[in-house]
This record gives sequence, C-alpha cells and structure tokens, in this order.
Amino acid sequence: MCVDIFETTNGAVRGHRPVPDVVATLGVPYAAPPFGADRFREPRAAAAWTGVRDGTRFGPIAPQSARLPGAPVWSPGGEDILTVNVWTPAPGGARLPVLVWIHGGAYTFGSSAQPDFDGVALARAGLVVVTANHRLGFEGFGHVPNGREGVFPDNRGLLDQVAALRWVRENIAAFGGDPDNVTVAGQSSGATSAACLMVMDRARGLFRRVIAHSAVAPVHSLELAAATTTEVAAAAGCADTAEALLSTTPQTLVAACDRVLDGYRRDPSSGPRHYGSAIHAPVVDGEVLPADPLTGLAAGRAPDLDLLVCHTAEESWLFDAVGGSPKVTTAEQLAAFAADFRLPDGLVTAYRAALPQAPTLDVYLAIFGDLMFGEYTRRLAEAHARAGGRAHASRFVRRPDGPGAPARAWHCADVPFAFGNLDADAVRFLIGGPPDPADRRLSGQMVRAWADFAGTGDPGWPPIDTTGEHTRIWDTDDDRLPDERRPVPVRTPWTAAEFAVLRP
Repeated sequence: MCVDIFETTNGAVRGHRPVPDVVATLGVPYAAPPFGADRFREPRAAAAWTGVRDGTRFGPIAPQSARLPGAPVWSPGGEDILTVNVWTPAPGGARLPVLVWIHGGAYTFGSSAQPDFDGVALARAGLVVVTANHRLGFEGFGHVPNGREGVFPDNRGLLDQVAALRWVRENIAAFGGDPDNVTVAGQSSGATSAACLMVMDRARGLFRRVIAHSAVAPVHSLELAAATTTEVAAAAGCADTAEALLSTTPQTLVAACDRVLDGYRRDPSSGPRHYGSAIHAPVVDGEVLPADPLTGLAAGRAPDLDLLVCHTAEESWLFDAVGGSPKVTTAEQLAAFAADFRLPDGLVTAYRAALPQAPTLDVYLAIFGDLMFGEYTRRLAEAHARAGGRAHASRFVRRPDGPGAPARAWHCADVPFAFGNLDADAVRFLIGGPPDPADRRLSGQMVRAWADFAGTGDPGWPPIDTTGEHTRIWDTDDDRLPDERRPVPVRTPWTAAEFAVLRP
C-alpha cells in the first residue's frame, strides 16, 4: 500500500490511497473537542501531536439520533468531532483549486463520512476536496443564555465551519491546494450555512466562491431560538439556564430535541413547524450572523464572491417517501398550510393550474418544495446578481424513466451526481437504482461544472441576469421538452412572498 504523509501546523498525518491516483487523509482535527470546559463555546485550536497521526479513518460524528445508510452512528464517548477529510490528486500538484464541503441534515444530523460525499471523483477532476464535521442540533445551534455576555455564542455550528476554513487556509498548501482559491459548497442546511458564511464578517477572506444546492429557508430570530431552548430544556427535565444545560448530557439534549420536534409533527395547529424536519437553524444574533443571507446578499455584503446555485424539480417528494412530512391530501389541509405560511393569494391556484391532473398531495409537495428550497435558492442567486455579484443558476430535473419509477428529481438526488458517486450502495434509493450510461454522462457533466467553477468561477454557462435568466437544466435527456419536466416552475405568484426570519 502506498503511504503519503503531509505536514500540518499541528503535526504530520498519514493518508491512504483508495485508488492509485488519489490520496485520502481522514479525521484530521481542525479544532479541539467541543465538550467539557469548551462545551457551548467558540471552537478552540486543536492540540498538536508528535509522530505521524493515522489519517486512514473518519473521525467521530457530532451528537445526533440519525442512522443514515452507510454512515457511522453517533455514540457517546467520541469527542474529537471537529475534523476534516482531504482528498488530493496523486502525485500531488501545487496550488490546485480547493472545494470545502458542508454537509446537510437539517442542522441536526449527518456527517462528512457519508458515502455520497467521497471526494475521489472530484479530486480526479483536479480539485483538492475537503469535507468537515461541525456541531449539530442543540450543541451547534441551540441558544444558551449567557451568564456573562458572549461566553456561549449562538451559531456555534457556523463558527466551527469558519474554524475549518481557517484550517484550510493554514494547511491546504501542504496537500497541493491553493489557499487563495477556495470554494465553499453545501447542500440543504449545508447550502444555507454556506450562504450565511457569505454575509459573516468572521468568514471574510477565507473563500472566493460558493456552491449552494437546495438552500433551505428560513433562518431563525434570536427570540425564536430562545423560545426553542425553553421547550428543549423542559423536554430534557432541566431549567433553561446555562448552568442547567451544561449539566445535561448531549444525548439527553438530542432526545429532548427529538421529542420537541415530534410534538410539532403530531400537532396540526402548531403552524409552520408542523411541516418541518428541524427545530434549529442559524440565528440572526447580530454578532456571529449579522443578517439573514437573503437580506445580506441583497444589501451587497458579498459582491466579490461568485455563487453557483442548484435546486431539484421535486424537492419535497423525498420527505413524503420517507415519512418525514405530514400528508396534505384535502383542500382544507392545503388551505390551512397556505395560511400557516401566509402564502400569497393565488399561489395555490397557480400551482393547481400548472399541475391540472395532480392530486392535492402532489400540489402541496410542489409548493412546499419551492417554499423551502427552490424559490429560496433562486432568490439567493437573484439577490446576489442584483447587488452586483456574479451568480450562476441550475435546476436538476433528472428522473428515472417509466411509470411508477421508484425515485424522482427530489431532495439530495443531485448530490451523488455532482460528487460522481453513483455506485455507492447508500445512494441507490436516492437515484432510483443502479446508474445507466446516461446517468454517468450527466454525472460527468456535473462534476466538470463544479471543478470548472471552483477553478475559474465559470461552470460552463452564462451567469444569470437580474431577471434570473440563463438557468442550466440538468437532465439525462437533453431533448425532453420543458412541459415534460414536472412539476413546472411557478414563479410569478412568489413575487409577493417574503422569506423573512422565522419568529415565534
């Protein structure tokens, strides 16, 4: 077996070659374990080590209750969760473009060790690929009341991401990467995290470009974050004070958060949270996160950053397929949903007109997918373009052919294509079975677009103008007519919709 050793600021680390032309170096600490005296605090520098550290296995994952296919399961005791993984072409190059991946998972679950995030194909395309873990759930995004101002910051998960980017700036040259040419990429909550980084002063200068797939709306107000803490503390059987929360174990808080979320899911009268899959999100605290991403980009906070966005055509069908969202099957339920989110007049009617033969459930899923992901993602790109930034847009519509096909162009289906990981067993459900030659061609195109964008800022098609034109369609059938891509984009009624910060 080939051995490759890299010198970092904390010590030497040995990677391995999963394939002959790529070195993977896994589980490298970028910050100290965020527990004990460091719990609920800003990330602290990782300790140095002597000798050569083994980098052939992923590090522990953040506290969570999820059990994802092919991915590790969290268990108490593994505290060194703030680690990065690096894939670099071999033999090593110099000053290669760098792509840093922030995983999704509703700010609550997931990790950089998921099989669909393997960096081999992107490294073969000429990138140095970095994936990172960060704190999740209450540990990463829960509001902790401060006994002394600033001791326990909000948005600890975002601060972890900033610390990972600082590690990249200080160390990536040793792996052949260019610290001055870094792209932050993410999907779902990872995409919104990347958008938050665009408007954060603490992240300024650490990256040049952002790839955001299916960014999820909205972020939370400080008042909502504080109210959520009160609910979680009650479910955990403790007071909503810093001292009580610190004395409560991470596993107890994970279970408490699950109970609070389950309560919303069981209560149709609980408003927007009845339909969601998370109770935590980035918090507009005025310190770490000065503004929600949409407002910040519209105000021109990141005109020097390039942005590439993508969303899928049928985002919310995934959540229906896995039982992660309520069934809205009647006109009364659909009207209640529209009222809960204060959707503009005429929006439901417009979707019914666009999907004239569709059952109510499909109309709801189409609206909910655009509300939570599609429209919000497009708004980010358009706001950035109007403020003078450069933004490229794309839409993933690939769906397996044939009636009753087991998968759709749903949430997460685009990620294995962009990473070039269509053969991992864990992605078969997402993409609807084994890939065919057309799937492989599409994946090659998406990998190339990511690599080119990370390298030069040009993914291969024009940036959008202020009206949102020039959207690249990702499909296995380039000859398919637009009206065959379901559901069709519905934009006009959304102009009256606001994607404001979510409040109590």
